[in-house]
Amino acid sequence: MFNAQGIIKGLLGDRGIYADIFAEERQYTRIQLESSRFEKIEKGVDKGVGLRTILPWKTFFASTNSFEDSHLIGLSKELKGSIKEDSRRQIKDFTPVTAQYPFLLKIDPKDVELRQKLQMVKKIDDMARAMEKRIKQVRVIYLDTEQDVSIFNSEGMAIEDKRRQVVLNMTVVGEEKGELQTAYEAMGGFYGFEFFTEERIEDFVQRTVRRLSGLLGAREAPMGIKTVVLSSLAGGTMIHEAIGHGLEADLAMEGMSCYKGMIGERIASELINVVDDKTIPNMRGTYAFDDEGVPSERTVLVKAGILKNYLFDRFHAMKYDTKPTGNGRRESYRYRPIPRMSNTMILPGKDKPNDIIASVDDGVYVVKMGGGQVDTVRGDFVFEISEGYLIDKGKVGDMIKNATMMGNGMTILREIDMVGDDIGFGIGTCGKEGQGVPVSDAQPTLRIPRIVVGGRQV
Repeated sequence: MFNAQGIIKGLLGDRGIYADIFAEERQYTRIQLESSRFEKIEKGVDKGVGLRTILPWKTFFASTNSFEDSHLIGLSKELKGSIKEDSRRQIKDFTPVTAQYPFLLKIDPKDVELRQKLQMVKKIDDMARAMEKRIKQVRVIYLDTEQDVSIFNSEGMAIEDKRRQVVLNMTVVGEEKGELQTAYEAMGGFYGFEFFTEERIEDFVQRTVRRLSGLLGAREAPMGIKTVVLSSLAGGTMIHEAIGHGLEADLAMEGMSCYKGMIGERIASELINVVDDKTIPNMRGTYAFDDEGVPSERTVLVKAGILKNYLFDRFHAMKYDTKPTGNGRRESYRYRPIPRMSNTMILPGKDKPNDIIASVDDGVYVVKMGGGQVDTVRGDFVFEISEGYLIDKGKVGDMIKNATMMGNGMTILREIDMVGDDIGFGIGTCGKEGQGVPVSDAQPTLRIPRIVVGGRQV
């Protein structure tokens, strides 16, 4: 292993206020089946080192595939160019820490034969096509990742962390009378291969195909201002996009968010409580330490509608004289860490989901949300409704298609007037500044009294 103290010393020089080393080895298997054929079968290893130093208030970053001591020490000095190194500077001794997780993974995916993974993916394709004859296309993607990380920083931490992920997603496309519809579903998280039970696989395929079948016979969505009930089954797409990104410190503290300067102010209904929790067992956004060596925590963002905190990495925490929240994340050693969400959610309330639906005379019940766009400065958003139904006099009715939902995040959060006692999770890979990280989001059933629903019918 390289001389971490020598590298940190070179990174700090005489003016650096913080420095770290992020060393990583990642092994993965990726299988993609499309049109009943295996289009990609990849097994790979990627490893390297990222070096970073912070001066007030700039970040200097470099990455390399070399683990050689001389190369890394030279790169650490080169990173800051002409900034003179102070050879008399004392560097803290490292305190070694091994990340611990309060849950066990029973079957390591790397111990599972490739043939078994291929058979599982092929079975999913066969099951989907047998369930719905109008299917024209099926895409199934399987991914398992084993990430071994070493983090050394100028705070004296030397952290070893082993992170594991399994993900399975599928997209099905069907056609009815010349019109195509698409359904998508994903599942996975910080699990071993034991996650993929027969029951879970069957439910996964049935939910996806059932959604497609419904869309192929659905009616056009109405257009206008409606009462919308967001099911907990929708996961937390809205909370992730409509408020989550706006609470990341690089946006919130630098004037790129509508939530800038609002700590201590009401931004939502008193029924709304929002947390970002890195500690939940087996979630896709779970980790013991972030990519800067900060221990994970449950960060309260909104309490009874009052904004309590932002999501901080080290850079912005130091710049604004506060403490990091364990949200400094990076896609790999090739990238510098930036503030990112982990497992972000609206906490459950006291209302029964059935009572929430029964309270609506004329509205839309959203079970699955699709892609969308958010303007973090203004808070405006637009989302696709991947699975939605009309609500008529408190009863869930016909499925709708080609629907969107448009609004303003802060306005919607303030107007939510019923919060269910349930909760549902969704998973994804969140993209920001060209890098993606694994996340989960969640919410209970929510009632939004007034929001614009877009469709093709009045």
